[in-house]
Amino acid sequence: MNNPHQASHVTLVITHSVQAEKQQAYEQWLEQIMPQAAQFPGHLGVNVLRPVHGESVYTVLIRFDSLDNLFNWTQSDARKRLISELPQLLSGPEHIDVRPGAAFWFTPTSKVAPRPAKWKQYLLTLGVIFPSTLIVPPLWGALLPASRGTLWGHFLGDATVVALVVWLWMPLLTRWLKNWLIPRG
Repeated sequence: MNNPHQASHVTLVITHSVQAEKQQAYEQWLEQIMPQAAQFPGHLGVNVLRPVHGESVYTVLIRFDSLDNLFNWTQSDARKRLISELPQLLSGPEHIDVRPGAAFWFTPTSKVAPRPAKWKQYLLTLGVIFPSTLIVPPLWGALLPASRGTLWGHFLGDATVVALVVWLWMPLLTRWLKNWLIPRG
């Protein structure tokens, strides 16, 4: 039975600083570990935020429906075997954080990095959700006229908006706007 005070999902936020000459090998490593995680019960998806502008930091977001299912993945032999290959690819230790719900979008890549101001988080989130909720429901209404004004039509619209926000807009925009979110000193 779910605890009503727990988040509906948890996100494992992993940051890896990859050696410049090992980025291709790291990408191949990701191609091995991501399907392994997907085989575990409760797996909800993986997002990889790749480095930009010549940087070397990857942020991997792995979502599970519960802390127990996340724990089962992190303690699995399959993951431990693949994690044992990591030290030769990284230029420093990995950083791991577990976040409830959707709090991961604005998680700094290191413990000492500042978080974006709350008003910036609000504006970016609103800037993604508002246009999506204006565009998606009429689009589904045009494609599936029977969905207009129905509960299942509302669910379809909401599910599409959430998918766009989680897998498309927020990963792109937090990367593109990172200097606005957290200006460099």
